[in-house]
Amino acid sequence: DHSHLCLFQSLDVANNHLRELPSALADCPRLKDANFRGNQLKDKRLEKMVNGCQTKAILDYLRAGGRGKGRAESTREEARKKKREKQQKKDGGDGEQDEVEEASKLLVKVLHVSENPAPVVVKVSPGVKDVRPFIVCCVLKGVNLKPGNALKRFLSAQTKLHEDICEKRTVATIATHDLQLIKAPLMYDVQPPDTLKVTPLGRKEIKAKDLLRQLQLEAEEQRKQKKRQNVSGLHRYLQLLDGKDNYPCLVDADGVVISFPPITNSERTKIRRDTRDLFLEVTSDTSLQICKDVMDTLILKIAELNRSTLENREDSGSDNESDALSGPAALNPSQNAQPMVVEQVRVVDTDGNLKVLYPSKTDLSTVSSLLTVIR
Repeated sequence: DHSHLCLFQSLDVANNHLRELPSALADCPRLKDANFRGNQLKDKRLEKMVNGCQTKAILDYLRAGGRGKGRAESTREEARKKKREKQQKKDGGDGEQDEVEEASKLLVKVLHVSENPAPVVVKVSPGVKDVRPFIVCCVLKGVNLKPGNALKRFLSAQTKLHEDICEKRTVATIATHDLQLIKAPLMYDVQPPDTLKVTPLGRKEIKAKDLLRQLQLEAEEQRKQKKRQNVSGLHRYLQLLDGKDNYPCLVDADGVVISFPPITNSERTKIRRDTRDLFLEVTSDTSLQICKDVMDTLILKIAELNRSTLENREDSGSDNESDALSGPAALNPSQNAQPMVVEQVRVVDTDGNLKVLYPSKTDLSTVSSLLTVIR
């Protein structure tokens, strides 16, 4: 029985005749100590793992679907592991809470490209494949960043995701934009370091080459002040562009660079308190799946923040604030306010052939235990 499985804290099935391990084990939040040694498993990599790895690594391997995962997948497993830990802490790791969670799940509605009168499209130039090939985008509508410190919490959640699941931005980078300040269609392109100009967050317009030099000096200064031998997190993601002839950038229809990953997005499309509609972008030089996993988690985080903002506003009982609202949430400012809407964004090559559609039917499944997706 799966519900009893969830309550296991330790499990010893060593030296049996097991040929495989059920993937349901990966969903046992309390299972900390398992012994599977001495079984002739069909999956030889898993057999090695059970003889030499900790329980956590084995469960993560089962969760990721097991066999035949490459290097990029192991990075993904690592990221998922961290994300899972955070979720378990949040849920108190208690399987008996399932029904309560079901009732209080967050709602997100997906708007399909076919139903959208003006869908955003991102074109990708062939040059990015040598620099930073993977990009996933979507539009998120119905976010309320006005009350209290909602915007601050939103920005710090993004920073935390960069630290954790993005592994200090080395495997993926998130950029969030105010949709109203972007002119579509967008182009994910490359430009040489001395022609690429960007207005970084909180700075004046600058050439990419000069910005990188400035950031390297700042990182070096920081290292010296902290008397560290090793390079800082900042240094690590700056190194991703070392020796590249071209730098990646996301450019809008007016030719404005709105994002320069993995370094910065632009002051021009910066999220503000009155931003209602977000354009979300995740890029990586590691894998497309990592982009999707990070985007799933980002949407979950924003949904959580949005709900707590709504609930807190309810608690404070201030009616006047709901007058300031516009858009869907104003119609129904209860705790079960209208779901946020995720609009699908197509990423296409220069001939218009589809490369990625997010969210597709299979996306957002990594966070399905906490998110209800209306498709």
